[in-house]
Amino acid sequence: MSMDEKSRCQSCGMPIDVDFANLGTESDGSPASEFCKFCYQNGTFTDPEQTLEGMINRSVDFMTRELNFSRETASKMSNDIIPLLKRWKPVT
Repeated sequence: MSMDEKSRCQSCGMPIDVDFANLGTESDGSPASEFCKFCYQNGTFTDPEQTLEGMINRSVDFMTRELNFSRETASKMSNDIIPLLKRWKPVT
C-alpha cells in the first residue's frame, strides 16, 4: 500500500491523519485508519446508501464551496481520485 493510499480516506479521498483529528472510528471506538470521521463512525459508513456518483458530487460541491476550487478542477480531481478508492472498487 502506497503512502498516498494510506493517507486518504478510502471513501471520499480527504487527506486523513491523527494530527488532523479527522479519523473515523471503529465500533469499539478505536481510530479507523482508512476512513475519515465524516464518512465512517462507530464501525459503519455515515451514509451507507451513498453512491460513487453521489460522493463525487458531494466532493465537488465541498471543494468549490469551502476550498475555492474551480468547478472544473474540483470535478477533475474528484473523478480522478474517488473511483480508485477502496470503498468504490468492485468486489471480486
